[in-house]
Amino acid sequence: MKFVDEARIRVEAGNGGDGCVGFRREKYIPFGGPDGGDGGDGGSIYAVADPNLNTLADFRFTRRFRADRGHNGSGANCRGANADDMDVPMPLGTRIVDEGTGELIGELTRAGQRMKIAQGGFHGLGNTRFKSSVNRAPRQFTKGSPGDQRDLKLELSLMADVGLLGMPNAGKSTLLSQVSAARPKIADYPFTTLYPQPGVVSVGPLRSFVMVDIPGLIEGAADGAGLGHRFLKHLSRTRLMLHLIDILPPDGSDLVVNVRTINKELKQFSPELAQRTQWLVFNKTDLIPEAEAQALIKAALRRLRLKLPWFSISAATGAGCDVLCAAAQDWVDAQRAAADADLAVLSETQPILPTAD
Repeated sequence: MKFVDEARIRVEAGNGGDGCVGFRREKYIPFGGPDGGDGGDGGSIYAVADPNLNTLADFRFTRRFRADRGHNGSGANCRGANADDMDVPMPLGTRIVDEGTGELIGELTRAGQRMKIAQGGFHGLGNTRFKSSVNRAPRQFTKGSPGDQRDLKLELSLMADVGLLGMPNAGKSTLLSQVSAARPKIADYPFTTLYPQPGVVSVGPLRSFVMVDIPGLIEGAADGAGLGHRFLKHLSRTRLMLHLIDILPPDGSDLVVNVRTINKELKQFSPELAQRTQWLVFNKTDLIPEAEAQALIKAALRRLRLKLPWFSISAATGAGCDVLCAAAQDWVDAQRAAADADLAVLSETQPILPTAD
């Protein structure tokens, strides 16, 4: 299935049902009075986070979602039935923006999360509601209010723990295929990866994390050059970025210049993303003798002057990949534990509301 990370849809909540004008008519009861019932509420539309989805491709074919209207009221004080709400499944990491106002309605970040994106109309009132001591035979009623109608833009940012970053042909797809069951396209030409590719990396029993590979970046990616600008947003939810560096770039470029170019593009795209935790991963060490590779890496580190953790691997042969994945898993576990601790402290500080007896 084609990967789609942006979509535009229209949602139309149901209108409320109209109130009824009715009077009680029974034998021997000549003045039964008003008995027109209220209408029913219109159906609302909800976005629901579905962990089984990882693309917005379904919205290429279905772009309009309309909920049912509430039923009209009837005599004998019968209220119209409420319309059923409509659930629209969306993948985790979906941002929902109102195109008319530019308002961010919300983000789906938890499996099963349910978010209202269009409010159904309120029911109309029947004439029973208007009776009084001076108005014993009212003929007033109200129509149901219209439901919300909105044009929405959906933006998907994959929910991943670790993101792969680097120049084209740095070996990101090869690394992903080496450490997970994902099978991205691998070839000896630039921009083989045309869309983000996630994979689950299993380190041990009940220990795993999600890794995502995005298309390679080039100079000017933050301004739209290449494919990186469109897909850089998929790194926005990652906890850790692995910056893959080809120690022998096929185009003869300087690997230190390449690292600085990538970091510059990150900063231009998002200063906050540029401050995210980043590790340097020197790849393709199998192409030259080990001693020469280590000397090349140390020389690059001296020139970069970046105090970042670094690893040397060969994604093609798997050398060093287990050490890298184990370190990444430990780091992700520590971050998860810290987040859980913060959540526990927050829940303890929240006031407990009294419950009704």
